[in-house]
Amino acid sequence: MPPTCHILVSAFRGPQAGSAGLSICRALALCSRKMATNFLVHEKIWFDKFKYDDAERKFYEQMNGPAAGSSRQENGASVILRDIARARENIQKSLAGSSGSGASSGPGGDHSELVTRIASLEVENQSLRGVVQDLQRAVSKLEARLSVLERSSPAHRAAAPQTQHVSPMRQVEPPNKKPATAAEDDEDDDIDLFGSDEEDDKEAARLREERLRQYAEKKAKKPALVAKSSILLDVKPWDDETDMAQLEACVRSVQLDGLTWGGSKLVPVGYGIRKLQIQCVVEDDKVGTDMLEEEITKFEEHVQSVDIAAFNKI
Repeated sequence: MPPTCHILVSAFRGPQAGSAGLSICRALALCSRKMATNFLVHEKIWFDKFKYDDAERKFYEQMNGPAAGSSRQENGASVILRDIARARENIQKSLAGSSGSGASSGPGGDHSELVTRIASLEVENQSLRGVVQDLQRAVSKLEARLSVLERSSPAHRAAAPQTQHVSPMRQVEPPNKKPATAAEDDEDDDIDLFGSDEEDDKEAARLREERLRQYAEKKAKKPALVAKSSILLDVKPWDDETDMAQLEACVRSVQLDGLTWGGSKLVPVGYGIRKLQIQCVVEDDKVGTDMLEEEITKFEEHVQSVDIAAFNKI
């Protein structure tokens, strides 16, 4: 009887205390069983797993026969060794396949490869021998032709003695010679067989002078390069009442050799005063900036000052 039931039985007094306590204990035990059953219903526990394990073991023993623990270990070891051997064989096959198709691994493959190489070397040696023999025949033919050409050359013919038929000599009478006069002797003395270099030197000097004269004339006709400059002038008036049109006319009235006036415009300065910007081109050897400023500043009634805003070589 559980301790809780003993406590309940002792709590009751009287003739019906024992039966009442037992009934209460039975009710409590039944309640606790139901609670445990309800609790285990929601748990995922496989209570009959040992039965299934025994059934599976018996099935495999019937299929394979009973085996001891040592035999099972030996079977496992043999399976591992067999897998290792199979893996080694696969590795060797893969290596043989990567090295080249048709080449077998191991000493047998090396021997076949060596035999193949020896056969190829023998074939190559035979071909080289044939080439050498052809070269020897060609050299011998060239030597024979060279000897034939040497024998048939003109120098060889000249060196070889030849027999000639000599005809009898005939006596030839010399032509009649006239006695030479003194004038003819002087003319023969005047003839210079070797020539004179003085005439050649005079002719060369004359040609050189003629070419120099032609070059000087051609150079004189060619126009000389004239250095020019482009100048931008700022001409400032006295005040805003100055007539800018009259000021520009005064500036353009300056005429010098080598001076050419260009475009112009009025540029505001401030307080209603405007300045004249005018472009001109001058020859550097004929017109200088100081001369140009001096000529423009002569118009004192209209011109206050002249400045050079830009100066560029052309």
